Amino acid sequence: MRLLESGEMYLETIYLLTQENPHVRSIDVCEHMGFSKPSVSRAVGLLKSGGYINVDKDGYLTLTDVGREVAVKMYDRHKLLTDFLVSLGVDSEIASSDACKIEHHISDESFEALKRHICK
Repeated sequence: MRLLESGEMYLETIYLLTQENPHVRSIDVCEHMGFSKPSVSRAVGLLKSGGYINVDKDGYLTLTDVGREVAVKMYDRHKLLTDFLVSLGVDSEIASSDACKIEHHISDESFEALKRHICK
């Protein structure tokens, strides 16, 4: 299953929520993202069938190894891009919003080059 931007966002959200509390349910994702229960339920079903998350009998969500890899990749991109834009003088809220848009579309090659340049 090819993962779309929305799927990457869900995985990143689950990852972030599990950093605060290891017991994450769909309702936590709803509240964090501001999405409806049916929307999150559909996304969870797709991510589960794609092998990106597991859902246990109590409804707790956990990332699979593949899901964690995608989530960490998106989070790392988001953090580096946000910090970079802030260092250029962009307001932190705008920087975070713009980084969120960029992180899903920038190629691995371009991101790695940017990362090398920033981390000199």
